[in-house]
Amino acid sequence: MVAHAEEAEDAWFRRFHAADEAGARLVCLPHAGGSASFYFPVSRALAPDIEVLAVQYPGRQDRRHEPFLTSIDALAERIAALLGDKTDRPLALFGHSMGAMIAYEVARRLEDRGSPVSALFVSGRRAPSRRRAESVHTRTDEGVIAELRRLSGTELDLLGDEDVVRMILPVVRNDYRAVETYRYEPGPPLTTPVVAFTGTDDPVASVDEVRSWADYTSAGFELVTLSGGHFFLTRHQDVVLRYLADRLGDKGRVHV
Repeated sequence: MVAHAEEAEDAWFRRFHAADEAGARLVCLPHAGGSASFYFPVSRALAPDIEVLAVQYPGRQDRRHEPFLTSIDALAERIAALLGDKTDRPLALFGHSMGAMIAYEVARRLEDRGSPVSALFVSGRRAPSRRRAESVHTRTDEGVIAELRRLSGTELDLLGDEDVVRMILPVVRNDYRAVETYRYEPGPPLTTPVVAFTGTDDPVASVDEVRSWADYTSAGFELVTLSGGHFFLTRHQDVVLRYLADRLGDKGRVHV
């Protein structure tokens, strides 16, 4: 059983840079269609003062032969179970878009088990109860690609190679299915502070919808509004990194 747990942990978490003496641990969860490598720059900037663990969901990159998990709850349950023994130092969560939803559900589960996280950072996602009627996962391939283009704009070069786009479509469609079929189950607010990042022109998360994250914590809330669309954080990477370093106790030191 121990060997199996180690294998599972190695599959789920990427530790790009050594941080054995880090004072805090930050678990980063990717967006729909994204992978752990999206957070390589975050790990590079924050190590060695903050240990960054980037989550690799099944079905992509080196896990491409593994079956997808098809719901936010299934992903959150698996990740929360693996994080249960990582409380030897303060544990925080950061998630962008779909990753924000998973991070929130992971935080809820850890809190229910008596191990609340030290901070929850959510990015590019409206609060859980702020629903919209969305059905991207039911569209044709061309329809899904059109949505990716709408969100990426000029801020994320995901779509330069048509063959690559076609290859990742099953991953993207599954992730959109997980996001669009998620239903928030009401419960008590978290007892951990929440920091929400949002782009002023994000087409899928208005500033007002993101501000509603304040209702999901009893321990303090901060809204950080930055210019840009859904992937505003790539344009403002330095700003986001300094917020993370400051809130996690690194006194603002960022190694870019």
